[in-house]
Amino acid sequence: MVEIDVPMWAARLRALRRGRLWSRQELGKRLADVADDATRERLPAPETLTWTIQLWEAGERRPDEWQAELLCRAFDVDEEELFVGDAAGTTLWHYLTGIPLVPGMFTPDDEERTGRAIETPKRADEATVSYFKAILDAYTRTDLRPADVIHLLRPVFSGIEEFHRDASSLVRRALLLLAAENAELISRMHHEAGDPGGALAWSDEAIRDAREAADTLLEAYALAQRGGLSDTAGTPGQLVDLAVAARERVSLPPLMDALSRHHEAQGYALAGDLDMCRRRLDESAQSLAEPGYDPHYRFDCSTGAHNTLCAGCLVDLGQARSAIEILEHESPQAPSSYAAAYVMARMAHAYADAHEREQSAETARQALAMARQTGAVRALRELARIHLPRQRARGTYATL
Repeated sequence: MVEIDVPMWAARLRALRRGRLWSRQELGKRLADVADDATRERLPAPETLTWTIQLWEAGERRPDEWQAELLCRAFDVDEEELFVGDAAGTTLWHYLTGIPLVPGMFTPDDEERTGRAIETPKRADEATVSYFKAILDAYTRTDLRPADVIHLLRPVFSGIEEFHRDASSLVRRALLLLAAENAELISRMHHEAGDPGGALAWSDEAIRDAREAADTLLEAYALAQRGGLSDTAGTPGQLVDLAVAARERVSLPPLMDALSRHHEAQGYALAGDLDMCRRRLDESAQSLAEPGYDPHYRFDCSTGAHNTLCAGCLVDLGQARSAIEILEHESPQAPSSYAAAYVMARMAHAYADAHEREQSAETARQALAMARQTGAVRALRELARIHLPRQRARGTYATL
């Protein structure tokens, strides 16, 4: 068995932190949050605490008893699970692969079976597929920062890819399909994080894996999603072509058909073609209303998402007043997320185009705060597109 150069408890601490998507700074904040007043006073300054956590994870220093208690509270595990434990093999493979370790998500048998499969891909079976699928399901959430999701899902993708050569044919195909979905999700997170090159590269990977698995529906889905990676300027004709190609590839179920027509409408909006944009939006609304089975792919094609995209198209077409009516109805009341930040940025843009400058500035301030909190670079770029007189915009847009 491969050895690691840190104590097992240190490896487990690092794996637990990464599984929570916490930076060392974030873990330090959480230690302070779970401490009582007296214990909190014993904690060093944030910079020193971050450095101390790094020493713990390197095995160069072991937490004192009171520090260990805070760690257990922060991770919601008992001390034996964190510092003793009997699953050295599980800790080892999570540490080496970077695949997230989340206590309680899987049984010890599931963990051991997956670790053995990673070590010897011929052992991969349906349980291995289910394991990785559960991880994707757990981290497909809009409340997570896109950059954090990318950091977490890359090693998951690598783990799935390792099985392609040696797994049995049926398991290999199932893993290929999962790899395609994983790559497509990473692609969208690069898009949200403001990295168009990374978004397109991972979209290419998703399409390749879908084709290798000979799943035309998944390939069409990846093509339709690729059409949503360019939402500002440049090549509106490409958006239209991708959306049409997705529908020509295979007969799409209703929600996927709506998604395709969404992005085609977006292309027409960017090209300034009001008539074709409205036509495709009407068709997407009809598809949304149709009953029928839709595969469990990780995308949002709800009525709310449809209305938000409609409003975005109207903004691009210069129909700000109509866009405002939709966006005010869809104004996000849910907790902060990169998606909500983008909706608010679009709303600020619409208010500005409608010459409602005070409303635009206030909405932009809220969107800016939410975008910074959630890592929504796409929302920041939307805010940067807003044009207001300098005296009105000072303090809001100058920081973008």
